[in-house]
This record gives sequence, C-alpha cells and structure tokens, in this order.
Amino acid sequence: MSIIHKFTGDSKIFSYQWNEIVPIISSNPQFEKHVLVGPSDGAPTFVIRYFQLPKGGASPLHQHPHEHGVIILHGHGQVRINEEIHNVSPYDTVFISGGDLHQFSNLTDDPLGFFCTIPTYGEY
Repeated sequence: MSIIHKFTGDSKIFSYQWNEIVPIISSNPQFEKHVLVGPSDGAPTFVIRYFQLPKGGASPLHQHPHEHGVIILHGHGQVRINEEIHNVSPYDTVFISGGDLHQFSNLTDDPLGFFCTIPTYGEY
C-alpha cells in the first residue's frame, strides 16, 4: 500500500504540517515531531520523521543501537555526537552511527527543522 501525505503547512512562517499527520509535542526537552512515513503507512523497514526545535529547543541527549540519517531543512543549530559539537545549517546531512550519544540543539531565534530517517526497529 503506497501513500502520500500532502504538505499543508506554510514554510514562510515555519508552519510544517502534513495531512493526516498529528505532531507529537514535547515540552522537556522542547521539540515537535511528525512521523511522516512509518509502519502505519505500510513501511516495513524505515521511518521518516520531521523534527522542529524552537528557539532554545533540543532533542533528548540519548543513544541507542540504531543509526540515523538526517537532513537539515531550515534553521541553524548544533549537533552533539559523543563529545564533539558541530554546527549545522540547511541542506547539511548528518549520519549518526548506532551507539553514538547524540543531541540536536537550536541556538537561534528561528526554528531548526530537519528530516530524520531510522529503521523501524528504532524508537520513533
């Protein structure tokens, strides 16, 4: 079963929304997550998610056995991978190996948004 979730947001005001996708909002740490493609869509091996971090927002600092593939869509921020911190900006790609401690952070006034792909056996 193939499926398309049409973009219904407005990127000019950093409103990223897709039809039939309900975002998950976290307040500690502060971020918004949209599962764009996953098992509920019939995807048996991978999950594509969109994250948006507001000013001062961050993903959790964590590690797990599965890898991540990330593409920065908009904004500027930092990614911590183990003990190293790297600046990221639009269209940068990031590969995070399984087992690496990692966290994305937004240090600017505009939201930081990125797509993140993981295997279905990962926590999504």
